Amino acid sequence: MNSFTDKNVVITGGSSGLGRALALQLLEKGAKVAIVARNPQPLKALQQEYPALLTFQADVSDKQAIFPLAAAIQSQLGDVDLLINAASSLGPTPLRYLVDTECEDLEAVLQTNLIGPFRLTKALLPGMLLKQAGQAKLVVNISSDAAISAYPRWGSYSVSKAALDHLSRIFDAELQAQGVRFLAIDPGDMETPLHRAAVPDANPADLRDPADSARALLALIEAQDFASHTGSVRRSL
Repeated sequence: MNSFTDKNVVITGGSSGLGRALALQLLEKGAKVAIVARNPQPLKALQQEYPALLTFQADVSDKQAIFPLAAAIQSQLGDVDLLINAASSLGPTPLRYLVDTECEDLEAVLQTNLIGPFRLTKALLPGMLLKQAGQAKLVVNISSDAAISAYPRWGSYSVSKAALDHLSRIFDAELQAQGVRFLAIDPGDMETPLHRAAVPDANPADLRDPADSARALLALIEAQDFASHTGSVRRSL
């Protein structure tokens, strides 16, 4: 994906943090960008400030919302070149040990961080597969170092991101020959609402600006040779 100009891009969790930074930088690079988020207020503010930005209010954890969302995206944006699944949930905060985690809370985190990306990817894949042969098509799933490190109290989030990493590997193995590639990217610890909720006493000076992580992530995508079937699906910035 050597250039984002005129590429159709969808970003979940696009109203704040990394998702917002990615959306604005991709607009600057000439992409056609649609963002998805649950809260209507920041979506409305972003759409007013950036009229070229398409906004969709939806909860990716809601099974009933996915297919109407995918239909609306394809109607207004067209078939997707790049899908970035950035929406994430920690579960209840303060974070709890697994032994104190309710089954329903674990299930809710999995619905947002794993099942939601799975459903939305499946819903948008037919259009991606039908796009012109030779064009790079990519799904990026936002991961975390918690996917590979066992941090106490991060159990639900960690389990969901570890599963998302492997989901990315399997999708890539199954679909790379048909021209759709998958990456799981760990953007590092950032100064975002999610990180503040998880670690409220963290020093912001020790955290990355989401805009810096977004620039690094887009540079990584631009540098990839998606015609090659080699290389690790998981990347860290």
